[in-house]
Formats: sequence, structure tokens, C-alpha cells
Amino acid sequence: MLKNYLLVAFRNLSKNKAFSFINIVGLAIGMAACLLILQYVSFELSFDNFHAKKDRIYRINQDRYNNGKLSTQWAGGAFAPGSAFKAVLPEIEDFVKIVGAGQLLANYKDQKMVIKNNYFASPSIFNIFSFPFISGDPKTALREPNTVVISEEVAQTLFRNANPVGQTLIVNNDKPLKITGVMKNIPANSHMKFDFLQSYNTLLKDNPPNKDFNLDNAWLNDGCTTYLLLRPGVDSKVLERKFIPIVKKVYDGYKGSGEGGVYTLQSVQSIHLYSNRMIEFQPNGDGKSVYLLLGIAIFVIIIAWINYINLATARGIGRAKEVGVRKTLGSAKGQLIAQFMLEAMLLNGLAIILALVFILICLPVFSRVSGLQMEFAMFTRPIFWGSLLGIFILGSFFSGFYPAIVLSSFRPVEVMKGKILASPKGVVLRKAMVVFQFAASIFLLIGSLTVFRQLTYMQNQKLGIKIDQTLVIKPPLVKVDSFYRSMSTFKQEVLAQSAVKSVTVSTTVPGEPVFWNAGGIKLTTADQTQGKQYRIIGGDYDYLTAYDQKLIAGRKFSKDYGDEPHSVVFNKKAAEQIGFNKPEDALGKKIDFWGQVYTIVGVVDNFHQQSLRDAYDAIIFRCIPDVRGSVSVKISSTNITQTVADLKKTWATFFPGDQFDYFFLDQHFNEQYKADQRFGQVFGVFTGIAIFVACLGLFGLVSYTIVQRTKEIGIRKVLGATVNSILTLLYKDFAALVVISFVISAPLAWYAISRWLQTYAFRIDIGPLLFFIPFTVVMVIAFATVSYLSVKAALTNPVKSLKTE
Repeated sequence: MLKNYLLVAFRNLSKNKAFSFINIVGLAIGMAACLLILQYVSFELSFDNFHAKKDRIYRINQDRYNNGKLSTQWAGGAFAPGSAFKAVLPEIEDFVKIVGAGQLLANYKDQKMVIKNNYFASPSIFNIFSFPFISGDPKTALREPNTVVISEEVAQTLFRNANPVGQTLIVNNDKPLKITGVMKNIPANSHMKFDFLQSYNTLLKDNPPNKDFNLDNAWLNDGCTTYLLLRPGVDSKVLERKFIPIVKKVYDGYKGSGEGGVYTLQSVQSIHLYSNRMIEFQPNGDGKSVYLLLGIAIFVIIIAWINYINLATARGIGRAKEVGVRKTLGSAKGQLIAQFMLEAMLLNGLAIILALVFILICLPVFSRVSGLQMEFAMFTRPIFWGSLLGIFILGSFFSGFYPAIVLSSFRPVEVMKGKILASPKGVVLRKAMVVFQFAASIFLLIGSLTVFRQLTYMQNQKLGIKIDQTLVIKPPLVKVDSFYRSMSTFKQEVLAQSAVKSVTVSTTVPGEPVFWNAGGIKLTTADQTQGKQYRIIGGDYDYLTAYDQKLIAGRKFSKDYGDEPHSVVFNKKAAEQIGFNKPEDALGKKIDFWGQVYTIVGVVDNFHQQSLRDAYDAIIFRCIPDVRGSVSVKISSTNITQTVADLKKTWATFFPGDQFDYFFLDQHFNEQYKADQRFGQVFGVFTGIAIFVACLGLFGLVSYTIVQRTKEIGIRKVLGATVNSILTLLYKDFAALVVISFVISAPLAWYAISRWLQTYAFRIDIGPLLFFIPFTVVMVIAFATVSYLSVKAALTNPVKSLKTE
């Protein structure tokens, strides 16, 4: 029996080659798209799942307040909470403190390496997190000062095949560090990336406590990321509430300063998708975007299954006599259902094979578009084959069950007489499925257009500063006898080059977060409760001029004024925050900056320090002539290669043995939008796939309709109907379906894009074009699809049409 079923199934596939091809290709495209998205989503959801104690690991998040107003949300907050909470709360089993240490230059004999992922960490890091060691003892590796654990990659670069444990590295040409361990490279699905872990005791040794300050117990100094390991069965929300009295007691000691803090716990597994705070280890993902892509995957595969249903029922009329003959010869309904379900399984099986071919072809392109390095090794993962099997089983059932029921329900007597009428319920269901397809397509198209327009808006919006033709050299790492003298002479030498327009040094550059945050800043005439938090950018005399900051009151920094290091320039937002609605009113006013007095000499307009996702910051510029930081060089657009070579040569003269690591600022600034761009590209590609597959479904419904109305079309032509009138008749029904789809999808799309745009401080307005363009595009595509078969039916000889029954 099974052999007979398979024979009939293959015979039907070969008999109706066009419909079989459309069915298989539509299902294959839907399956391939769904599988690719599922692999991306599964990777994003897998972050930090490899830690053995993942269910008990939580990060302490800090919300910093000034006078009751939220000022900054930190991932790396105060240094004190971990040890302070552990001392009084038995629910905490262990804690670890991790502090960024910046770039460094590591030397071992004649080998050098610039290391970026460099941190201080307390010894318990390897007890809490599952970072396997290749050599060394994880329990003792970070106990002593001046010790370091390096990654497998660093070990291979500096030591080749030798065992590094016990060897000594020289850091920045002046600091020895003993290697006590080598750990495996951090997995790609980790929210933290380490290549170089120095002991936390090294940091404390370099910053010894005194009678006024102890870094390890500091509550107002930020930059320390703390993780807790809770004891089994501890409720994190209950534990959070126990933080409140501890924190209140601490901040009561700072009464009058206006400082306040709220400390909450976030599970390590949720950080990658649901955290966007200051001092994250790296840019995190976006949970909303991931689940939106998962929704697209579901839409695409459902649309593909609906196509099969519509096409199968559309061709069912042609198999009515087959069903009638089978029933007349004694076939039971169950046997017919089994026959059609087997055909669905065969078709889905062939589609799966074709989908695998599509994935093999498209995998490199998808990896490039998504930014996720998806290798062919994905075919060896159980989750891939589990997804594949699930799609096959669900697809075979959902796409095959309804057509099997419909086709097996034909009555033999009516079939043999040629009286086959479409069930009204069946017609409504098929139209409803097409409405769903196009509602999903319009929804996705509105979303894709919104993402594209928002990205275009952000990239074309004026920043309030000029960053074009700016080459930024990263700060020198190796110490020199006199940094100020070396940098000043370097600037003079570089400015003598005809291709260089300006040179400035600063603590940060546009496109990077301002990590220098200062709370408690106030006017000298105000009381302590008026202190607020500001972002601080330190720069030399030329910084504001080099970036062409727009001056709206007062002046910029200048060497012509003798006491410039005690002068500050505010941006407009900072001036308003300290109490001046008119910028000129701020001029000459004195501020208390951590016990030192500075004079406001100028106010510049607001500008975008980071992407347009963020609101304007309240920024204070300080003049620091000997500032150590990034070097920004404005250069001419002609012969850039030679200019870079000249800069490198001059740099080597004044900073011998140091790195010459540079980037172009406009490209660096736009790197902030890379995740949004990738999301937009993935969204757009799969929206196009969804629309294409939906058109195949419409093709099926049009085919079914024309088969049902062939005789009607013939009679209308005999009675004098023109081709245009027949086309209008057919268009009218399908246009109504698209309109209904739009009415359903538009409100849902408006709600979704409104929520998405709220994550951007600067965003586009939701206008009618965002809805009109997708509606028009889908309507045109639908009409083109309908026209292909409708014109053919309208031009058919009516004599031939009237013979169909």
C-alpha cells in the first residue's frame, strides 16, 4: 500500500510540474529563511549559558541619583557594594570585582602585542564563572599582586608553543607581571571578553588606601563591575530588598551632597539582550529585535505552509474524478487522507532537501549581513537538526491536513456528474489565509521602511560638531620622560606638515561614551543639595576649536589667558542643568568641582557625543594642557596615504617603541549604527522573502478562482464582455483582500514601530507615507501576480472555456 501511495504521489508531482515546482520552491524558501533566523536567534539566546552556575550568577546594577533624579545607569558602578553586601547578607556565597584597565603593550623578549581586553579581577572570578584553564591553578592564579592570567590567543602570540606559566611579561615597558595561568579563549556567546586578567590586588597596590580614601570601599567612585554568586534557592528579588537599608545607611553619611543610589540584580543570562548601561564589556544585543526576527521566521514559514494549502486545494478540482473513482472502487476516507498526507510529507521532504541547498548557498551572505559568524559546523549541532525535524513534522501536518480533508470529502456521485461546487466555508478560509499572508507582508514592509528611514535620519543628521577628515591616534602606552614635552613637540612637528590642519589631545573623542562622570558639581553660591552630575571632557587648548564646537556665549579656551586650567566651558544642556536658561547668564560664574573652584568662560551648543539613540548629555569641558588621551588630527583629503605615513614616522620619533594605532573618526562614529544597520538588512531581506512567498500563495488562490470561474468567464465573453471588464471583475475581489490586510496590519504596525522608535532619543515622525508606500507596493505586486493568470484566462477562447464542464 505504501509503495502504491508513493507511486501515485510521484506521478502527481510529475504530472503537475509547474504547481509542484512552485510548492516545493515556496516551502524551501520559507524553511531556509526560518532555519537561518532560528540559528541566529538560538545563538543570541545562548549567551552565558555555558557557565555551570549560571542560574545563581547575578550582576549588581547601579542607578545613580542626584537630588532624587536619575543621572546615570551603570553596569560598572561603585567598588564597595560587593564586599559590603557579602559581609552582612548570608544569602551571598561569593562575589567578584572586575575593573577595566585599558589598552596595554605587552612584551616578552622580542615579541610584542597590543592587548585591548585588559581587566583587573578578584581571585573568585574562576570560582563563579566557567572559564576553563589550559595551565595554572584557577584557585590561586589571581591572589597575589602583579600576577596575570592570559588567554590562549595571547599565549600563542607571545610564546608560540612554550608554556607561559611562571614567565614574566613587561607591560608598557616598565611594569613586570608574572603569568600564573592560561585560560581558553572566551566563547563567542559571552557578554564579557577577556584576553588579559590582572589580579585585583594589583589595582589596590597601585592605589593604596590613605586616611581619607580607600578605593576598595568607595561608594562614590564608579567603574567596578560586580557579580554575585547566590546560594542555592535564594530569591534575587527578595535579596534586592535587603540592599535598601544597607545603601540608605551609607548615603545618609553623604547628606547634603544630593547623592543617591539604587542597587538591583540582573541575571547573567539576561545581560546580553537586556542591558545597555554605562561601562558594559561590549555593545550588547537587543531582545526586542531578536524576538522580532523570531516573529519574522514564524511568519515566513506559516506563509509558506498556507501557500501549499492554497495550491493543493486549487489543484484539487483536477483530482476530483480520481477521488470519485477511488471511492467508487471502495477506498475509505481514511485511506484517501493517508494518501494526501503522504504526498504532503513527500513534498515537505523534497522542500527540506532544497532548503538545505539554499542554506549552503546563502550561509556566507547571511553571515555577512547579520554579523554572526555562522559556519558550516552549524550542520553538526543538534539544535539545527532538531529545528529541521520540527519544521518537517509541523509542516507536513499543517500543510497537508486541510487539503487531505477537503480532497477526501468529494462525493463520488457529484464528482462523476461533474457537479463540484466550492464550499463557502472553504472559500472564506482560503481568502482568510491570503489576508493573513498580506497582512504579515504589509506589517513587515512598514517595519522595514521605518528601520531604513530611522537609520538614514541618524546618519544624515547634523552632529553639531565636525568629524570629517579627522584621524584619531589612540593614546600612547609607553611612558616617556616628559609626556607634555613630547606631545607638545609632536604637535608642533605635525602642524608643520602641509596636509595637517589641526591637532588636539582629549580624554575622549566623539562616538565614544564619556566615562569621566563627576557628581556634586554646583555653583559656589549654592548649597550642597544643589550638586548634580555632569560628563567631563578634558582637552588641551585646541580641542573646542579643532572640532568646530559652535560657541553661543563667551569664549573658547586660549593660551592668551593665564589661568585657563581653572576655566571651564559648558554645553547648553549643562548650563541649563546648573540653572541658567540664558547661556550668557552663566559667564563668569564660579563652580565648585570636588572642592576646587573653576570659572565658566563659555557655553557651546549641544552636540551629539554619541549616536542619536542617546539624548544630549550635560557636558563640562576642562582645559588640561598636559592631558593624556587620544590625539585628533585634522588632515587634508589629498594624498591621505602619504599623510598617514608621515604621521607614523613622526610618532615613532617622539614615542619610540609605542603603537601607532589610528582610525578615521567618521567611520568610527558610524560604527555605533552597525548593529542597527545589520538588523535593518536582516529585517529587509526576510521581509522581501515573506512578500515573495506570499505572492506564491496569491498565485494559488488566483489559480483556484479562475478554475472555479472558467465557465462564467466564457459566458461573459460570449455575451460581449471585454477583456478589461473581465480583468476588473477579477481584480476587484483581490484588491478587497489587500485592503482588508492593510486595515488589519496598519494599527498593529503603528503600535510596533512606535514602541521601537521610543528607544531613540532622536527619531523620525510616524507619517502617512510609512503606511501608504508599503500598501502601494503590496497592491502593485498583488495586481502583477493576479494579472499573470487573469489575462491568460480573459484571452482564452470562450468555446474552450464552455467545454470545461
